[in-house]
Amino acid sequence: MSAMKSYIFLVLSIFLLHSSMAQETLDYATEIIPVLRKHCYNCHNVGNAKGGVNLERYEEEGRIIKEGQLWLKVVDMVKTKEMPPSNKPSLDETDYHVLVDGINGILVKSLEKKTPGKVIIRRLSHSEYQYTILDLTGISYDANGRFPADGSGGGGFDNQGGSLFFTPLKMERYYDAAEEIVSNLLEEPKKWQKLVPVRYRQSLWQRFLNWLMPKLYADFELVNTPEKAAEKVIFPFAGKAFRRLIKVDEKENFISLFKKVYQTMPGEPDPQRFNRSVAEVFKAILISPSFLYKMEEEPVVNEPVPLSDFELANRLSFFLWCSMPDDELFQLAVQGKLQEPEVLENQVRRMLDDPKSIRFAESFVSQWLGINKLKDPNAPLAELARFPQFTQSIREAMFKETTSFFHHVLTERKNFLDLISSDYAFLNEELAEYYDIEGVQGNDFRKVALSNTNRGGFLGMGSVHSVTSLPTRTSPVLRGKWVLEEILGTSPPPPPPDVAELPEDEGLHEDLGLKALLEQHRSDPACQSCHEKMDPLGLGLENFDADGKWRDSYGNTPIDPSGVLASGETFEGPAELKSLLLKEKEQFARNISKKSLSFAIGRGITFTDEMAVRDLSAVLMENDFNPDSFITELVKSYPFRMKIKDFQKKVNEID
Repeated sequence: MSAMKSYIFLVLSIFLLHSSMAQETLDYATEIIPVLRKHCYNCHNVGNAKGGVNLERYEEEGRIIKEGQLWLKVVDMVKTKEMPPSNKPSLDETDYHVLVDGINGILVKSLEKKTPGKVIIRRLSHSEYQYTILDLTGISYDANGRFPADGSGGGGFDNQGGSLFFTPLKMERYYDAAEEIVSNLLEEPKKWQKLVPVRYRQSLWQRFLNWLMPKLYADFELVNTPEKAAEKVIFPFAGKAFRRLIKVDEKENFISLFKKVYQTMPGEPDPQRFNRSVAEVFKAILISPSFLYKMEEEPVVNEPVPLSDFELANRLSFFLWCSMPDDELFQLAVQGKLQEPEVLENQVRRMLDDPKSIRFAESFVSQWLGINKLKDPNAPLAELARFPQFTQSIREAMFKETTSFFHHVLTERKNFLDLISSDYAFLNEELAEYYDIEGVQGNDFRKVALSNTNRGGFLGMGSVHSVTSLPTRTSPVLRGKWVLEEILGTSPPPPPPDVAELPEDEGLHEDLGLKALLEQHRSDPACQSCHEKMDPLGLGLENFDADGKWRDSYGNTPIDPSGVLASGETFEGPAELKSLLLKEKEQFARNISKKSLSFAIGRGITFTDEMAVRDLSAVLMENDFNPDSFITELVKSYPFRMKIKDFQKKVNEID
């Protein structure tokens, strides 16, 4: 988008936003509550909170604002005609306007004063630790395999502060890791020399001078001391490891530790003595909180303040590379230039073009889609006894297919809509044969044109089919729920506590098919409203078995992948279903915006982020889902660039 077009778009967005805010001044008590009472309170009241939602308790406007995220969902369900349900009277135009525009006006007005995210002090995730160690030392360390597993936070990602706990066992493992990493460094001369380019040794003459001259001159400065040589290698290493300029007291502590270790080995010759002393300081650096944590200084004032250049460099590098800043980012931070818009935009382009951006692709998309299970041999996926071709090798190939595809869309194709449907896939020979696609040879993954678009996009990938199935069969309900949540960003309400499970009789499945069984299941009124949204989405993918292979029947019964969406639109199979999903651009744009922002800032998305989410969604819609403009806008966004002293207190004070 040209600069002029960007400017016009910005002006229009601001004009429309302020226009809507100016127009929607409906009074909550006298205008909005009567409509809620008329259409909503029958099912969402104190004694009958359907879906766990009691709207009757929101008696004042301030309560809506305090739980803005819930009310955003209420507005969305009214806009998409999901509420009121089909068996209740529908809203006329006036009531629709009151609920959608009136509530939205209250929510938008409450966000006029922006609130960024809290100061981030969170531990490196295992993958971040692994990549940071690799970039810092050149040593490859399997952190995911060696450290106790972490959970995922509010956004579903492992870099969320709420899930990165610190335990005594983890501290032990960090000590062990530092010992192993530095020992490996010492055993690899080229890698050690890159970090310690000094081959330290004092000549006989220097030793003689250092012994004699202090006896003659009190102010004599010793020549070629080990401490001075150590400074030249320890300080640069510490600066890179801590991802900032190191402080005076830290420098003193490093050299003090070096001296103590050096003095314990009087009989050992240099450079071995020097190297072993430096190695001990390196170990101390690798177990320091300044290395293990991503730290941002607490603001002195109570108002939001911008990140420092080093904090911004860290957010950028851990977002797009899952690792520490490189020399170029570090130097821009030293020079105070990183905040400049043009510099920041250039860095985003450079970082996305760098091969290290594959780390972002792998980490982000694998957690977004939930396909990390493919790498876990104990995950409850398709059973080998029933699906003998679903080997660990195929599972790993499916994982690679998905991450390679996403990286291509991000860096070359540059259109996120391909994630829903594409006319190409990324395959190697083994996976192509598994999918019955001809003409692919070799172990390397490459872009393969598809003659049949059933396979294109996320919904055609074996990785998604396997993680949305049960070990012995497919599950249209799980798949439908997955499409709603991970593609469209909406969640069905939880099932009633006494809901019956589908029968697991294999003969019944083969004779009737899952479609007929689900039709029987959702004949129960308690199940109907949820299943009419989920089931068609899942049934449209039924040609893909639990192991991701294509099939045409359940034993004796042909598969019928046709369906009708809740909107009334019909489709005949996976390709047509994806075409219908491509029409849901607003929902898809919002979902990508929320997922990406959560991953980038390392916390779950809250109501205070709503305007940033809307801005990001608008950028996607306006720029044909181009990742470049989207990522650039994200790193320039208020939540990414700003911080506040006491975030939780600010959220609680909104009224």
